[in-house]
Amino acid sequence: MKEVINIGLLGFGTVGTGIVKILTENAGSIAQKVGAPVVIKKILVRNPKKARGSKIDADIVTDAAEVIHDPDIDIIVEVMGGEQPAKDYMLQALNAGKHVVTANKDVVAKYGRELFAAAEKNHVDFLFEGSVGGGIPIITPLKQCLAANQITEVMGIVNGTTNYMLTKMTREHLDFDSVLKEAQAQGYAEADPTADVGGWDAARKIAILASIAFGTRVSLEDVYVEGITNVSLEDVDYAKELGYVIKLLAIAKRDDQGISVRVHPAFIPATHPLAAVNDVYNAIYVKGDAVGETMFYGRGAGSLPTASAVVGDIIDEARDLQNQVSSRILCTCFEQTPIYSVEHTESPYYIRLLVQDKPGVLAAIAGAFGAQQVSLHSVIQKRKVDHYSEIVLITYRVLDANLRLAMSTISGMHVVTKIRSVIRVEAEEID
Repeated sequence: MKEVINIGLLGFGTVGTGIVKILTENAGSIAQKVGAPVVIKKILVRNPKKARGSKIDADIVTDAAEVIHDPDIDIIVEVMGGEQPAKDYMLQALNAGKHVVTANKDVVAKYGRELFAAAEKNHVDFLFEGSVGGGIPIITPLKQCLAANQITEVMGIVNGTTNYMLTKMTREHLDFDSVLKEAQAQGYAEADPTADVGGWDAARKIAILASIAFGTRVSLEDVYVEGITNVSLEDVDYAKELGYVIKLLAIAKRDDQGISVRVHPAFIPATHPLAAVNDVYNAIYVKGDAVGETMFYGRGAGSLPTASAVVGDIIDEARDLQNQVSSRILCTCFEQTPIYSVEHTESPYYIRLLVQDKPGVLAAIAGAFGAQQVSLHSVIQKRKVDHYSEIVLITYRVLDANLRLAMSTISGMHVVTKIRSVIRVEAEEID
């Protein structure tokens, strides 16, 4: 057994400082759990002056090779963020026989196959619990605790920024631009919020979760992505009136056709567990054939929540080192399940139209839907906008491809002034 487990830390930003804090403040209990002290030996930084001012008992270096190729370092922990040079550093570490822990969703989603292959080849571990859900344990439960199940669905709120914004829109009746500015002022949204509000952050995370849950490699390119930029206050109000809540959902489902993976705003019933997940919190809902329905809930980002997940991986790996084992749970992507496009998915839809206020309009629109086998559950006419009428339609469950054809026809009808919203309803059936 090792007397000390030495860590090489690549990056010393928000998550890196959280890791140092946890390993320092909880050093005694962590040592008891591992059987030896866990110590950060070297830290790779861009700005040595800033790091040295924080009174860390570790060597501060600016050359990654000093960390990766140090023979005394047992585990490389990457928390730099971004694709490069983080991906290359992790690959170098794995090929040098080092175990690697990361919280980097960008690299795992895009280069996971290559990194897992390198880990297997070199008989080392590649752990990434912190890459999805911050402090919420989800990667390990899917790989270990739920391994006996055939998982059929993973659906979650996995981006705190958009959940905070939609919560504010719902509770305080604020428009999109106002809540975005507030999220930026609070530090929840970046100056360029595209990754969050455009759905790309969530897409990377669901690609990772789907790969693990379904045992097949799902890449970012396989994920259909819509953001929340077109969600308006009117949509939020209609959702509430109809018994729903709007959330940005990351969804992966498996059926007899294969796998569908998507990110988009959705109406979910107010009674669904995910409807109660508000502010910056995340939650991931999982269905398995044996376990039934489960949900994992907590803070999805931040220094200490994410660091908690990373340190959990460090402790797991340190225990393995003490017991002289590795590669206990390799990449679980051993199947080649087909991934089908969003056009082949089915769901009910909420549609909001601005139309001319005259007889025969509803009949013409209903006829266009009927021609594409789209059945309407309800039609609501609530208000006038200038000289036009606004109507809201809820469809029964319909094939996405058919809905698209119907909307293409409707967009060209002279009685339809504007298609204002088309949002999926994430419910098995419409009452």
